[in-house]
Amino acid sequence: MDLALEGRVALVTGASGGIGLAIARELAAEGARVAISSRSADRVHAAAADIRARGFVHDSADLDAAPGLVERVEAEFGPLEVLVTNTGGPPAGGPLGMPRSDWESAYRNLVLAPMALIEVAVKGMRSRGFGRIVNVASTTVREPAPTLMLSNAHRSAIVTAFKTLARDLASDGITLNTLLPGRIATDRLGELYGSLEAAEQQAREEVPAGRLGRAEEMAAAAAFLCSEHAGYITGVSLAVDGGLTRSV
Repeated sequence: MDLALEGRVALVTGASGGIGLAIARELAAEGARVAISSRSADRVHAAAADIRARGFVHDSADLDAAPGLVERVEAEFGPLEVLVTNTGGPPAGGPLGMPRSDWESAYRNLVLAPMALIEVAVKGMRSRGFGRIVNVASTTVREPAPTLMLSNAHRSAIVTAFKTLARDLASDGITLNTLLPGRIATDRLGELYGSLEAAEQQAREEVPAGRLGRAEEMAAAAAFLCSEHAGYITGVSLAVDGGLTRSV
């Protein structure tokens, strides 16, 4: 299927590795003009060179820098049409005893940071009558994990924010959808399980598909939601989890 992404300007945050990089690579392969951002200059520029994208150094925790990031991307490529908000972490722990500073940092990164970019991006999207916004969250927003208290709480908040915005922006041709990764083979998963080998072994026993998911499978779902073909899909949270989630 031709996703009609040729020439579209896309920004993927947190894309120096893992799921973010896989999404950026898929969008570039579909012909989009891709910008990626990360806090690490070395990592983001190396990743950008690998997928023929443009790297921008950006710390998502710096909310005041969001307008400048969008401005830099648009100065390089033109009007921003596709925005993928992806943020790693936060630290594992819980359910009680998490420091208040960790709660505040997680809220800043997982809720305020994507909202800061969206507030800037939708202005131009509205005027042009087209926009695709995708956030990467987690299946734990449906079935909370006992050791991921900060992620459970704050990723749930941004999912409901997206649902609210989706209704408000639908008539402007802008869609907002959320991807819910299950157990995807990334460095983050390896950290949570001690190693990717341990995670793979457990997945064989617990995931109906019998394996871990691949970042490329997340990317394929993201690319479709960013396409013109997905124009009537908005406010949706899509689990990519090999059937692990039990809830409806």
